[in-house]
Amino acid sequence: MKITEGYMPFHDYQTYFRIVGEAKKNTAPLILLHGGPGSSHNYFEMLDDLAQEGFQLVMYDQLGCGQSSAPDQPELWQAQTWLDELTELRSYLHLDHVHLLGQSFGGMLALMYLLEKKPQGVQSLILSSTLSSAKLWASEQHRLIKYLPQAEQEAIAVAEKTGNYSEPAYLAANAHYMALHAAAPVTKDSPEPLKRAKINGDQSYMTAWGPNEYTPTGTLRNYEYTDRLAEINIPTLITNGTDDLCTPLIAKTMYDHLSNAQWKLFQNSRHMPFVEHHDEYINLLSSWLTEH
Repeated sequence: MKITEGYMPFHDYQTYFRIVGEAKKNTAPLILLHGGPGSSHNYFEMLDDLAQEGFQLVMYDQLGCGQSSAPDQPELWQAQTWLDELTELRSYLHLDHVHLLGQSFGGMLALMYLLEKKPQGVQSLILSSTLSSAKLWASEQHRLIKYLPQAEQEAIAVAEKTGNYSEPAYLAANAHYMALHAAAPVTKDSPEPLKRAKINGDQSYMTAWGPNEYTPTGTLRNYEYTDRLAEINIPTLITNGTDDLCTPLIAKTMYDHLSNAQWKLFQNSRHMPFVEHHDEYINLLSSWLTEH
């Protein structure tokens, strides 16, 4: 399986990219947009199996994340930076016809890209555990918090009231919350891409989103695109898990507003069904990409 790695010049910086598989004349590549903002492409290596089935994957670390440049410039961490970077990546790699998959923040980026940039050549969209409304996302997280033990609920409430997110009680409560709805703690038995140490990304997450998943205070806090989803006409696949940060209500809200969508809800899964239901997810994507 061919793997090509490199760096794209972007303004005064560099964006790391990783291409898996060969380009095929009649098969558009799949661009993978990772979450955060502030994560990396690492977990998308779980999708490398798709290349064995003849699909080319293009993944990259967004500016401020992973192996890409991470300048200490908080003013960069806003949607426009990452939208311009995605536009430049398609041009730099000559990706005229593509499928887009955005996971978590990557799905936000994909929706903004389609609705604000109105690009040509996007054949289909896959919205993986993502959102169309920061307000609804925050509301749903606070609903889920009510299922935590009372002491943990109180620790989170105190942190949000005081703005102090460093107290041990809060940190333990947030870690429990994320284990329930994002992903299990990494162990020696976890897949190798998930065990890699995180490189950069904290500043971009804090600046663009906030201190945690349920307190959006950053530059993306007013992200609201639900009412514009009807403008998207390309085939769209929504995926999420029953125990996901992207709750069934969040996923259904997108599904109800899109004109050409399908929705797959993975049972007993959190924020990364492509890890927890790997084979089923690969089969779903393979069928989707073959059809579209």
